[in-house]
Amino acid sequence: MKSAVIYYSYSGNTKQVARVLSEFLAAKGEVVQIELIAPDESKSFLVQCRRAFSHARAKITPVNFDLSGFDLICFGTPVWAFGPAPAVNTYLDNCRGLEGKEIILFTTYGSGTGNKRCLKFMQDALGKKGANNFTRFSIQQGKVKDREFVLSKIKEMAGF
Repeated sequence: MKSAVIYYSYSGNTKQVARVLSEFLAAKGEVVQIELIAPDESKSFLVQCRRAFSHARAKITPVNFDLSGFDLICFGTPVWAFGPAPAVNTYLDNCRGLEGKEIILFTTYGSGTGNKRCLKFMQDALGKKGANNFTRFSIQQGKVKDREFVLSKIKEMAGF
């Protein structure tokens, strides 16, 4: 099985979860990590929230948008103002090759407010591109460094 783990991480929390997920999936086959880098991302929390709330798009460094060569595709984002980070919105707009693919959506979050809305936004965007087999999990920011906790959530999501 060939998997892609695509994520954006401003603070490092989502990256930490993406690493554990990638290690877990590596036992089942090849894993490619695609980290989204947004050179135009503001350092201001309020600006980040405003952009995320309006579902803004970010400029991202060049990455592979053709996902047709993967069996499993994972998308990760921090929850910002009830939605994904702008870099993830850009990727969701441009990715292709999702028809019939297995999809894992994961988030990292602070308070949890908006987490379900963020996951739904991503699922709806990918559903319009032909993806229809979704599983999801979320990790609270205070737990991202607890590898065993993160792994337990991944196993729970995977049905182990």
